[in-house]
Amino acid sequence: MRLEAMAVEFPMVDGHPNRLPFEGVLTLVDVASDKAPSGARGHRVILTKVAAEAALASLLGMAVDFNAGWDGHDTRQKCGIITSASVSSGLLRVSGYVFARDFPELEIQMQKSGDAGLGMSYELADAHVADMRASVWVLTKATFTGAAILLREKAAYRSTSFRLKTNVAASCGRRSSVTRAGRIAATRPVPLAHGTRLTI
Repeated sequence: MRLEAMAVEFPMVDGHPNRLPFEGVLTLVDVASDKAPSGARGHRVILTKVAAEAALASLLGMAVDFNAGWDGHDTRQKCGIITSASVSSGLLRVSGYVFARDFPELEIQMQKSGDAGLGMSYELADAHVADMRASVWVLTKATFTGAAILLREKAAYRSTSFRLKTNVAASCGRRSSVTRAGRIAATRPVPLAHGTRLTI
C-alpha cells in the first residue's frame, strides 16, 4: 500500500479551550462524485489520486468553514484549520482543529447528527479538467483552498465523514514522511477559466 501524507506540527497546549481536534474524510480519489459540485457546470467530477497527492501541501493551513444550514460552504465563516492530510486506500483524510470556544454550534450539531451525520467538502482553485466534453470531468491538477463541514447527505461525495475528537486532548500534529507524488498523465489537461472556484 502506498501512502502520501503531510502534516504541520503544533505545540502541545493541555486543555486549550479553543482548540478541539477533528478528523475526517475530505473526499474519495479516482471515484466519481455522487452529484455535480458547484462550479462544475452540472458535471460529476473525479479527482485523480495523482492530482490529490500533488496538491496535499496546499491543504495544510487551510481553513474549514460551515454555513448556518449545514448544507454548503461559507468561506467567510472559518471555524478551524487543517494540519494534516493523507491519501491512502482511495480516501483523502484530513485532521486539524476547530475553534470550539468561538463556534459552540459545532458541538451542538454533532450531538444532533451523530458521527454518521456530518461529512466534508473541499474547495479548489486552478483546477484542470482532462476533457471538458466528457460527461464526468476528470480533475488532473488543482490547488486546495479550504474545506467545509456539512451534512453528509448534502455533500457531492456522500461517503465523506467528519467527527470531533472530544475524548482526545489537543496535541501537536504528528509528523509524517512525505514522498514525491507520481507524474500527471501525459494528456494535456484543460484549465478552467481563471478565477473559477470549484466546491465539492
